[in-house]
Amino acid sequence: MKILVVGGGGREHAIIKKIKENPQVTEIYALPGNGGIAADATCVDIGAKDIDGITAFAAENGIDYAVVAPDDPLVLGCVDALNAKGIPCFGPDAKAAVIEGSKVFSKDLMKKYGIPTAAYETFDDMEKALEYIAKAPVPTVIKADGLALGKGVIIAQTRQEAEEAVISMMQDRKFGASGEHIVIEEFLEGPEVSVLSFTDGKTVVPMISSMDHKRAGEGDTGLNTGGMGTVAPNPYYDEATAKECMEKIFIPTMEAMNKEGRTFKGCLYFGLMLTDDGPKVIEYNCRFGDPETQVVLPLLESDLLTVMMAVTDEKLAETEVKFMDKNACCVVMASEGYPVSYEKGYEITIGQLSDNTEVFVAGAKLEGEKLLTSGGRVLGVTAVSGTLEEAIEDAYENVKTNVSFGNAYYRNDIGQRALKAGRR
Repeated sequence: MKILVVGGGGREHAIIKKIKENPQVTEIYALPGNGGIAADATCVDIGAKDIDGITAFAAENGIDYAVVAPDDPLVLGCVDALNAKGIPCFGPDAKAAVIEGSKVFSKDLMKKYGIPTAAYETFDDMEKALEYIAKAPVPTVIKADGLALGKGVIIAQTRQEAEEAVISMMQDRKFGASGEHIVIEEFLEGPEVSVLSFTDGKTVVPMISSMDHKRAGEGDTGLNTGGMGTVAPNPYYDEATAKECMEKIFIPTMEAMNKEGRTFKGCLYFGLMLTDDGPKVIEYNCRFGDPETQVVLPLLESDLLTVMMAVTDEKLAETEVKFMDKNACCVVMASEGYPVSYEKGYEITIGQLSDNTEVFVAGAKLEGEKLLTSGGRVLGVTAVSGTLEEAIEDAYENVKTNVSFGNAYYRNDIGQRALKAGRR
């Protein structure tokens, strides 16, 4: 089988490595891929948002199955375009991808179908938004409606911060057209949980839970990033919580999308907050999370490609989805200065990793034989072990002794919050 994977980050590298385990796979193409992915797939210099280029390549090269991984091409209708060429895909069509493409849509969906989430108001007029902010309790959360590389959410601790956030989105267009409409919602408190799920529109199968670390600095300080590390499973997400989420959030969301004529087939990501009033949805994503994928997929025992094709064929209920009874920790190695400004072009050295550890490459390019840094988040170093403590120790051991590049920066406390939670 010839497989095409759209995207070029650490998430895509994790997906490609897992798909490679299927013995029927003869060729994997990554569009555009990156310098590290090139070790596991044939990288083709076609951008993830070049829908015409992607579909033309797929048709010309006899692609048997495509995986569209990032949010942008999904929202832009990449799956629709590939399907129109007769190429089966993993990922939602554009009508379903709007669940991430528009925060306003997703909040209104939850309100309409009684899915628990934070109280909110939506605005397309800046003056009215500022009037609302003048009376709203703080902290408060301001979200750009559209896609913003995972950075379009500001938690304002003061009324002044909230006003500045509104002005930066709506007047200064910090996130471009994504900030023309905004959502202002109540600030929720409690442990955060990420749950990726497979769904074919008939059945929803949650994957193992995970805990992301979004802030750049240790102790969850500093700017929001695309994610500085993850652990799985999340100790706050127990069986009772999982059951409640299935009944009140996961199945109702799948059914709500069906009722709206937007059947979702692919990976539906639930960003949850476990509040005193029960679990609530913070956000939906229409794809695998990054870097959650880098801890979830290494724990998957079932064949990923088989599961993906079952989703496409609406046969998920007949397909086993099994995870190891182990723990995983991913430490993201970034360029010093991320997520603001950083230098690129440092050589990456990856030595002999321990047997339970692998490296997923997010931001790197090949120059001759050398792998050089080319992004903010550069590598995800993931270890799988019997206990969370061991997984964390092994990941950091490899980060410190077997993987290196100039100006490397990483948090030293990934998983510590989870360890404390597990010892309650």
